[in-house]
Order: sequence, then C-alpha cells, then structure tokens
Amino acid sequence: MRLERFRFRAMGSPCVLSFWSKSRNDAAVLAEACGQEIDRLERKFSRYREDSLASRINRSAGDGQGHGQGIEVDSETASLLDFAATAFRESEGRFDPTSGVLRRVWDFKSGILPSKDALRECLKLVGWSKLEWQSPVIRLPLAGMQLDFGGFVKEYAADRLAELCRERGLRSGIIDLGGDLAVVGPHPDGQPWLIGIRDPRNPSTALARIAIDHGGLATSGDYERFMIVDGQRYSHLLDPRTGECHQTGPACVSVTAPHCLVAGITSTIAMLHTESEVEAFLTRVGLPHLLITQSGKRIGSVRVHEEHRPQPRPTPNTLRMPELRAR
Repeated sequence: MRLERFRFRAMGSPCVLSFWSKSRNDAAVLAEACGQEIDRLERKFSRYREDSLASRINRSAGDGQGHGQGIEVDSETASLLDFAATAFRESEGRFDPTSGVLRRVWDFKSGILPSKDALRECLKLVGWSKLEWQSPVIRLPLAGMQLDFGGFVKEYAADRLAELCRERGLRSGIIDLGGDLAVVGPHPDGQPWLIGIRDPRNPSTALARIAIDHGGLATSGDYERFMIVDGQRYSHLLDPRTGECHQTGPACVSVTAPHCLVAGITSTIAMLHTESEVEAFLTRVGLPHLLITQSGKRIGSVRVHEEHRPQPRPTPNTLRMPELRAR
C-alpha cells in the first residue's frame, strides 16, 4: 500500500485527494471518477456558470407581482434545499442562502464600506422566508433575488466524493476541498488523519492539529477575506439578518461531524454568534469543536493529536443530511 495524492483546483479552491492504494494507476482511476463528480456538481450549482441550475433558478426570479412561476428541481437539489431550510430555522436566520446578493454592496477589495442606503436596498432581496419552497418547486418572488449554493455545496461535494470512494472499495483516504474535509477511512494501521488548524492571525502556521478518523471537518474564520477601514477590521462574515459585518464573534471555529456538510454549516453559524454566546451554542449542538477567540485563547471539546487517540463518535445533531446516493 502507498499513499497517493492528487492536487487540483475546483469550486474556486485548491483541492487534494489522498488515497492509500495498491498502485498509482488504481488511485488515478478513482481520482478521475472524483474529478468527474465534482465537475458535475460545479456545473450544476455554480452561480458563475450561465448554464447551471443555480443560474436558471436565479434568472427565474419574479418581479414582485407574482409573475415568477418558479423552477422544478431534481431530488438531489430538493434534499439540499430541505437541508438549507432546516439550517436557516435552527440558526435563527444566521445561515441564509439568499444572502449572497450582499456581495453587490460589500467589496472587500475596495477598502470602502457600503452606504446605509445601498445596504438597506440590498437587504430587501435577502431572506429565506421570502422565497417559496414546496418540493419540487422553488420560486424567488422578487426580481433580483438570488439563491447561492456556494455556502454549502463544497462541503456536500466532499461528502459525495468520500461516499463514491467507499462505494468503489477504497478503505483509507481523505478528501480535502479547500479545507473542507471528508474522511473515507483512517490510515491502514487505524491511525487518524492529523489536520492542521491555521492560526487566524498568522495563517501560514498551524496553531493546532486535530485527529480525525471518520466523518468530516470544517473550519470557518474571519481571516479569509477582510479589509481594514479607519483602523477597524471588517471580515467577509456578514450577518444575513442585518447585512452588516459580524464583528463580535470568535476568530476561528473548527467542527467535526458525521458529515462535512453538517460540520461546515455548524462552523459557519458558530462564527455568527458573539464570543460570549458561541461556546454555549456549540455545546448545545453537541459536536466536537475547537474555537479560537480574538485574544488567541483555545476552547473546545475536540481531541488534538497529542493525545494519540481517535475522536469519540459525535452526538447526532438536528440537521438532516441529504442522501449521498449515486446519481
């Protein structure tokens, strides 16, 4: 057995497939299948592709007079939309796939804050409760509304690839899609994979390493995109309820869960809590986690690699996973 790695870019991120395999050729065949699957998901859900389902849904947005007829979707998309609806409800609106339109007024490369009037107008198009979803038809009633799968489809893709690998007989491997991770299985000797967690104030260094031998791992932080205006830090973490940059949360949150999709949504929602609220939220959810406060303090229940023990199986949470069946 040998560890083979395949590096590529997809969904706007650097990706790595790590497989323990009998030969490079066997691993390459599996990597090719994974590449085809992630390409399928990108072609289907990317807002940057005019021919994607996501773009077709957004072009169908009505004019506020009830003219929009909506779009009928397949079972895979319906499962993802059901998941999004649950996440919106459980997060009290902190997770909202309609909030992508806020990028129209928030430009983190400009170093300029959006005007209150521009933000107020943009917020009129934000709100999961404004759209109509009754499977299999989704309808965006307001012209200009958008549904953005980008906040969770990469995590779903990681889970899909891990499941595909298991279906094809792989026993040991890990999927890394831009830091969103799904474990196929532990190393052949049963040891967990060790995942470095970046220092949010010095991202080139690892602040801790988490041991994971099953499920998924996702990390959210305020360091990915940000700007400094008048000495104040504004990160890409926008609260869909206000449209404003969330500035009172932790610096970074990592979560492990039975699936990467659940880990990703949970870490995103956690970042939109205040530092005084976030630990109680994560404890209530019941998933192993590691959070880094703005002062650099480490808090959490996840096992770091120094303990040399696999993580306990996390308690199931309230988010229902879409089925990961072959398409």
